Amino acid sequence: MFKSGDTASCVQSRELTAVMDLDCLPYGAGHAQEGVCLLVRMGPHRILLDCGVEDIAPLSATLNRSLPADFVVCTHAHSDHARGLLALHQSFPHLPIYASEVTARLLPLNWPELAQQPESGFCQGLPWQSPLEVRPGLSVQLFPSGHLPGAATVLLTYAAPHRTYTVVYTGDFFLSNSRLVEGLPLGELRGMKPDVLILEGSYGTARHPHRRQLENQLADRIHRAIADGYSVLLPAPALGLGQEMLMLLRSHHYFTGRDLDIWVDGTVADGCDAYLELLPQFPTAVQNFALHQPLFWDERVKPRVRRLSAEQRPGLGATPCIVITDQIADLALYVADGTNPWILLAPQKPGYPVSDWLGNTPESGITSVETYLLAEHCDGPGTTQLIHNLRPQHVILLHGSPAYLADLANLDELRNRYQLHTPAAGTLVELPIGEMFLQPAIPETNYEGELSELGTEVAISLPSPITADPRWANFADTGLVEARWQGEELVLRGISQRELLFQGSAVQAHLECCGNCQHYRSQRCWNQSSALFGFKVTPDGFCPVFKAIPDSELFIEGETDGE
Repeated sequence: MFKSGDTASCVQSRELTAVMDLDCLPYGAGHAQEGVCLLVRMGPHRILLDCGVEDIAPLSATLNRSLPADFVVCTHAHSDHARGLLALHQSFPHLPIYASEVTARLLPLNWPELAQQPESGFCQGLPWQSPLEVRPGLSVQLFPSGHLPGAATVLLTYAAPHRTYTVVYTGDFFLSNSRLVEGLPLGELRGMKPDVLILEGSYGTARHPHRRQLENQLADRIHRAIADGYSVLLPAPALGLGQEMLMLLRSHHYFTGRDLDIWVDGTVADGCDAYLELLPQFPTAVQNFALHQPLFWDERVKPRVRRLSAEQRPGLGATPCIVITDQIADLALYVADGTNPWILLAPQKPGYPVSDWLGNTPESGITSVETYLLAEHCDGPGTTQLIHNLRPQHVILLHGSPAYLADLANLDELRNRYQLHTPAAGTLVELPIGEMFLQPAIPETNYEGELSELGTEVAISLPSPITADPRWANFADTGLVEARWQGEELVLRGISQRELLFQGSAVQAHLECCGNCQHYRSQRCWNQSSALFGFKVTPDGFCPVFKAIPDSELFIEGETDGE
């Protein structure tokens, strides 16, 4: 039996619990081509974080109030985070929408037909690192997030009667500096200890080379294509990657002073114009560059950078050139029959095949389609670094292949410290604070197999459930694998059709060249005695320490059986 005081305390506790609801409902979790849209509830307040869904109907399907949220915060202007904002504003014109000042000015590029209309300016810009109380007791503060000009990490702080609650949402983030954007300032967020951290896991647990190394690899591939007489077609989103590649091509030693035309078309060109209007908001190094020569458009300094007109398209490819255009454009418009050959270089979206998101690829005119990685997000170590520096209680992982997100959630260093969630769209995530939490079961990603030595070869048997993983199709594409030692572990890698054809047709068997060297693997030299050790090399290259592949290894290194 409770005493009267205990009863009052119990009633107060129940009331406090009712007020302190903290949960997250993803309308879009950023899987595949699905955009990101999250409804966060903090006590009596409802906050919509991003609106990258194409159909906003679910936001008001069960609406029992006049607005789907108290306000909206958009982290950056990429379409998968912003494309539903206009429809949301048109349906609920009194719903406040906030973003950084740069993002507010870039958002209209998602709707080119409305860019010059007053209705496109529906977003209110907020200054960096200045808390704004948007509701009683609830404030919003924005920190630079890297990744894209204006991209923001959002800090929500709710001062409840007995406790202050905090939620941090990164949107897309990048710790490293890129050509036009400085990385997320980790020192300003370190030790924040939010109750909830919502962040992307685009690259899963994969470890990638430094951004500059990836840039050099891309520049080298374009350089070799131009030298071989090819024109290069580079599809890109309207903002971010296209402008980054332009800065790379203009400043890399392979191209400075080179008699070459770089053409820019579609919304990528509109994005360049928008960047020029925001030049004072860019890093000092970019502003200094612009003092000496134009940031993008320049017909005097080689390589020449020009906006492409419809009248100029038929003449493309008469001499080797570079074309940067929309990733959803009809690429056949740029590839004319009878001109020099073309190479299509498409950016990788880890966890998904290029065909899932690339626009219309012409059946003829393109000699080859290749992919490259120019990191715009943190890899696995960078993602875990941010988590460990912030030290949250709950971690919600979104925006990536479900398999990649499961890999992150399976890391012992995260599972042992944080309460992890990887929700799908429509799944409510309740976020109890300071209560006992049982870690939900994570899908098993380790598989036990058997090893058999069969005289002249070795057979590795793995259980059939491994084929249920969506990554298996890519791994077993050709049935061939490459094995290499990594410390005491043996790592298997599937060989793709493109790599197999490239290796098989690039060189003749009798030539003393990299393609026939026993130290040539994954298009790189692994001979420590060679000056090329660790570098990406062409199969027809040569160095004095060439070592021929033994006859016993001239065939394949391994096979997979998908049955």
